[in-house]
Amino acid sequence: MSAEFKVEAGGILTARVTGKMAHSELVALQKSAAEIIRERGKVRILVIAENFQGWEKDGKWDDDSFQMENDQHIEKMAIVGEEKWEDLTLMFVAKGLRSFPIEYFQPVDLAKARAWLAEG
Repeated sequence: MSAEFKVEAGGILTARVTGKMAHSELVALQKSAAEIIRERGKVRILVIAENFQGWEKDGKWDDDSFQMENDQHIEKMAIVGEEKWEDLTLMFVAKGLRSFPIEYFQPVDLAKARAWLAEG
């Protein structure tokens, strides 16, 4: 898997994720996001999953320290990916249990995801 965060126009923190995610890769991605959050303050996150193949079975996936330390700085999260991953992904990111709105979009709706992030 590969994943990286970068700040795009409009201050959107964007991650592109491909392949199968290992726990160590998630930790690295969260570390990168936390550094950007410390620099910028409030952020809106866009996750684009391309050719996503799920999660590896290794690692401590129930570690919520990133959420505890950073959720107050996240205003919204949009996830763009194939329909077959929607339910599992929304469970993985704990939609409904976090303090900010999270929405899932199909790849053809990337522009809608960006527009939704820009609202409000």
